[in-house]
Amino acid sequence: MLIIPVKEGENIDRALKRYRRKYRNTKVLQEIRDRKQYTKPSIAKREQLKKAQYKEKYLLEQDS
Repeated sequence: MLIIPVKEGENIDRALKRYRRKYRNTKVLQEIRDRKQYTKPSIAKREQLKKAQYKEKYLLEQDS
């Protein structure tokens, strides 16, 4: 359970924004979406490898 202390005189919109950010960082929604459909371990591994290759290529381009 997420607890967001609201400070004295703080705008409620600001507190909601902090709550949404904290909720997004827990990755609960992403976990729910991932569990909706089963993915074979081989496919998950393949996607993870593709993502790592993309990140490496991106970082190498940033250094150049």
